[in-house]
Amino acid sequence: MTPDREGQRQREHLKVADICSELGIARSTFYDWRAKKTAPPCIKLPNGELRVRRSDLDAWLNSRQEPQP
Repeated sequence: MTPDREGQRQREHLKVADICSELGIARSTFYDWRAKKTAPPCIKLPNGELRVRRSDLDAWLNSRQEPQP
Protein backbone atom coordinates (compact mmCIF):
# COMPACT_ATOMS: atom_id res chain seq x y z
CA MET A 1 0.00 0.00 0.00
CA THR A 2 1.36 3.42 -0.91
CA PRO A 3 2.06 5.96 1.86
CA ASP A 4 -0.74 8.22 0.53
CA ARG A 5 -3.24 5.36 0.54
CA GLU A 6 -2.13 4.27 4.02
CA GLY A 7 -2.61 7.83 5.34
CA GLN A 8 -6.05 8.01 3.74
CA ARG A 9 -7.06 4.68 5.32
CA GLN A 10 -5.97 5.92 8.75
CA ARG A 11 -8.15 9.02 8.34
CA GLU A 12 -11.10 6.89 7.22
CA HIS A 13 -11.01 4.91 10.48
CA LEU A 14 -10.56 7.17 13.49
CA LYS A 15 -9.26 6.11 16.88
CA VAL A 16 -11.16 7.09 20.03
CA ALA A 17 -8.36 9.53 20.88
CA ASP A 18 -8.77 11.20 17.46
CA ILE A 19 -12.50 11.63 17.99
CA CYS A 20 -12.07 12.98 21.51
CA SER A 21 -9.47 15.45 20.33
CA GLU A 22 -11.61 16.59 17.39
CA LEU A 23 -14.72 17.05 19.54
CA GLY A 24 -12.88 18.44 22.56
CA ILE A 25 -14.26 15.81 24.93
CA ALA A 26 -12.76 13.50 27.53
CA ARG A 27 -12.30 9.82 26.70
CA SER A 28 -14.69 9.01 29.56
CA THR A 29 -17.39 11.11 27.87
CA PHE A 30 -17.05 9.07 24.69
CA TYR A 31 -17.41 5.83 26.66
CA ASP A 32 -20.41 7.28 28.54
CA TRP A 33 -22.04 7.97 25.16
CA ARG A 34 -21.30 4.37 24.11
CA ALA A 35 -22.89 3.03 27.28
CA LYS A 36 -25.99 5.15 26.59
CA LYS A 37 -26.02 4.02 22.92
CA THR A 38 -25.70 7.63 21.73
CA ALA A 39 -22.13 7.46 20.36
CA PRO A 40 -21.37 7.15 16.66
CA PRO A 41 -21.29 3.57 15.33
CA CYS A 42 -18.03 1.86 16.28
CA ILE A 43 -16.00 -0.98 14.82
CA LYS A 44 -14.48 -3.24 17.47
CA LEU A 45 -11.18 -4.74 16.33
CA PRO A 46 -10.04 -8.21 17.42
CA ASN A 47 -7.62 -6.60 19.90
CA GLY A 48 -10.53 -4.73 21.54
CA GLU A 49 -9.66 -1.30 20.17
CA LEU A 50 -12.42 0.80 18.64
CA ARG A 51 -12.49 2.64 15.34
CA VAL A 52 -15.11 4.94 13.85
CA ARG A 53 -15.46 5.50 10.13
CA ARG A 54 -15.05 9.17 9.19
CA SER A 55 -18.32 8.99 7.24
CA ASP A 56 -20.15 7.59 10.30
CA LEU A 57 -18.78 10.35 12.54
CA ASP A 58 -19.79 13.03 10.04
CA ALA A 59 -23.30 11.57 9.68
CA TRP A 60 -23.61 11.29 13.47
CA LEU A 61 -22.61 14.94 13.91
CA ASN A 62 -25.01 16.07 11.17
CA SER A 63 -27.86 14.19 12.84
CA ARG A 64 -27.32 16.23 15.99
CA GLN A 65 -27.43 19.62 14.32
CA GLU A 66 -30.14 21.82 15.77
CA PRO A 67 -32.64 23.25 13.29
CA GLN A 68 -32.10 26.86 12.31
CA PRO A 69 -34.86 29.22 13.50
